[in-house]
Amino acid sequence: MLVLFETSAGYAIFKLLDENKLKNVSDLYSHFESPEATSKIIKLKHFQKFDDTTEALASAASLIEGKLCKSLKKVIKSHVNSSDSLMVADPKLGAAIKEKFNISCVSSSSAADLLRCIRSQFENLLVGLPKKDLTAMSLGLAHSLSRYKLKFSPDKIDTMIVQAIGLLDELDKEVNNYIMRCREWYGWHFPELGKILTDNLEYVKTIKTLGMRENAKSIDLSSILNPALEDQVKTAAEISMGTEIAEDDIQHIVQMCDEILDISTYRTSLSDYLKSRMMAVAPNVTVLLGDLVGARMLAQGGSLVNVAKMPASTIQLCGAEKALFRALKKKHDTPKYGLIYHSSLVGRATAKVKGRMSRMLAAKVALAARFDAFGESETINLDLGTNHLANLEYKLRLMEEGSMTRISGTAKAKAKFEKYQVKREIVQYSAAADSTIPSNKRKIEDADIKEEYSEKATLKDIKQEPEGQQPPKKKKKKNKEQSNGADKSINNGADISVKSEQESILTEEQTPKSKKKKKRELQEEPVEDEPIVENVTKKKKKSVVADTSITEVVTESGKKKKKNKSQVEEETETIEHSPKKKKKSIVADTSVGEAVSESGKKKKKKKGQ
Repeated sequence: MLVLFETSAGYAIFKLLDENKLKNVSDLYSHFESPEATSKIIKLKHFQKFDDTTEALASAASLIEGKLCKSLKKVIKSHVNSSDSLMVADPKLGAAIKEKFNISCVSSSSAADLLRCIRSQFENLLVGLPKKDLTAMSLGLAHSLSRYKLKFSPDKIDTMIVQAIGLLDELDKEVNNYIMRCREWYGWHFPELGKILTDNLEYVKTIKTLGMRENAKSIDLSSILNPALEDQVKTAAEISMGTEIAEDDIQHIVQMCDEILDISTYRTSLSDYLKSRMMAVAPNVTVLLGDLVGARMLAQGGSLVNVAKMPASTIQLCGAEKALFRALKKKHDTPKYGLIYHSSLVGRATAKVKGRMSRMLAAKVALAARFDAFGESETINLDLGTNHLANLEYKLRLMEEGSMTRISGTAKAKAKFEKYQVKREIVQYSAAADSTIPSNKRKIEDADIKEEYSEKATLKDIKQEPEGQQPPKKKKKKNKEQSNGADKSINNGADISVKSEQESILTEEQTPKSKKKKKRELQEEPVEDEPIVENVTKKKKKSVVADTSITEVVTESGKKKKKNKSQVEEETETIEHSPKKKKKSIVADTSVGEAVSESGKKKKKKKGQ
C-alpha cells in the first residue's frame, strides 16, 4: 500500500512496509518515536519538489477544492500502478484519483493517524532538504494561500482611497482660502464685481481675462459670462468706486488666479479617480453611501476590512466619537449619527425619521462592507447594494407617509406600536342627503308643526293682558288663590259658569283636536275687545283665563253691574293686608264693575254687599 503526503515543498509518496500496525491505531504513535523505528514501518518512494511558490499555491488551492493539479497528475501517473492501493487524507481527492486513473484509494481514521505520525518525522524521512528551507517554503505558501483565500488583488488596495480623500479635503480648504484672498485683494480695485458674480470660478476667470477694470469696454467676456452678466460688468466698470492699482499688483493677482484654476482642475480629476477606486474596492458601500461619504468612512476606520469588522452601531456613530464620549460623561442624550448623516438617504428623511433611517442604513452598510471585503466574486457585483437601497427607499417612503405598521419584531411589538397610534374613524358621506324633494312623512310632520304653532298663537291672543299692564312672572298657584278670593264677591251663578269654562279651556290645551274642528271653532268664536285697566303700573300682575271668562259671562247675561268707588277701595285694602304681595283679584273686580250688558240697564251695588 502506498501513502500520498502533501507538503509545502512538494509531493511525497511513501510505501507502507507493515500494514498490520494499522490495526492497532492506539499504539501507532509509539512506533514513530525514533527515526529507526519509523524506517521499519514506512519508507520514502518518491518526492516531487515544487519549482516556485506559484506552483505550490496552485497545487494547494486545487487540493483544498478536491481537484487534481498538473504536478500531482504527473507524480501519480509515473510512480503509482493501477494494481496498487493509495492512502489519501481527503475523500474528495481519492474519488477524483479513482475516477481519473482507476486506482483504489483509502481514506479513513486510521489513514489520518498514520499521516499525522509521518508529519512528526517528516524531516528525518526526507533526505536532502534542510530544515531552514522547509520552514521558508511553509511560510511563503501560508502567506500566498491566505492572500488567495481573501481574493487579494492590487486593484483592491484601500490605502489609496484613504490618502485621496484626505488630499481632497485639504484641496477644498486651500481653494476656499485662495478665493477669499483673491476677492478681498481685487475688491479694492473693482468692488462691484464681487456682488455681480457669485460663482467663484467665474469670478476668477473674469479677473484673469479682464485685468484692469478700464479694459472692460474692449474685452469680450462672452466665453465666460452670459450676455446679461457681461452687460452688468461693463456698466459697473465705468462707474466703479474702486481705487487705482499698478501693473505689478494686477500681475500677482492674475498669478494667484492661475493657481486657483490649476487646483480646481486637479481637484476635479482627483474626485473622478476617487470615484473609480471606490467602485473597484467597495462598490456596494458606494451605492449605499456615495463615493465621498464611503471614502470618509473607510478613512475613519482605517481600511475596508476594519469597517467590515465593525458592528452596525459603530458604523452609525463613526465620526461622532467626541460627541458620544462627551454625552456619556455629562449624562446627556447620545448622538444618533456621525458621518452617515451626510448620505443622501438620511438627508432626504424628515427630522423625526432621521435617527431611525440612520440606524437602518448603518445595518445595511455593515452587510455591504463585509460582502465587499470578503466576497469571492471576481467581477464587480452591485446586486446587494442596489437591493438594499431600494428596500431602504421604500421604508423611508412608508415612514414619511405615516402608514408603516411594522418593520421588524414580533406581534407583541406590533401591538405596542399600534397602542400609541391615533385610530381615525372614517365617516362615509350619505348621498341621500343631497335630495331636496320632501317625503310624505316630512309633509305630515311640517303640517303638525304648523298646527301647533297656530294653536299657541291663538292661545296667546286670548291670554293677552290689557294695555298698560306689565307681563307678570311665575308663581301660578299663588295667583290662582288670590283670583279665587276675588271671585267670591261675585254671585254664585256666575261663579259656577266660570269654573266650567276654565275646565273646558284646560282640557282643550291638554288634548289637541283635529284640524277641521279647530279651524271651525276659531272661525266661529269672535274675539271681543278686552277691557283696559289704567293706573296699575307699580305692582306685577298675571293674567288668568278665568278673569277674561268672567267678563264674557256677564256680557251674555245682558246685565251690567257697577261698583262704587268705596267698595273697590275696601277690596283693595283687604288684599294689601294679606301676606301675599301679588294681587290679581283687582283685575277681575274692575272688569266686572265696568262690564256693560246689551239691554242697557244699570244697577248699583250697596256697600253692605
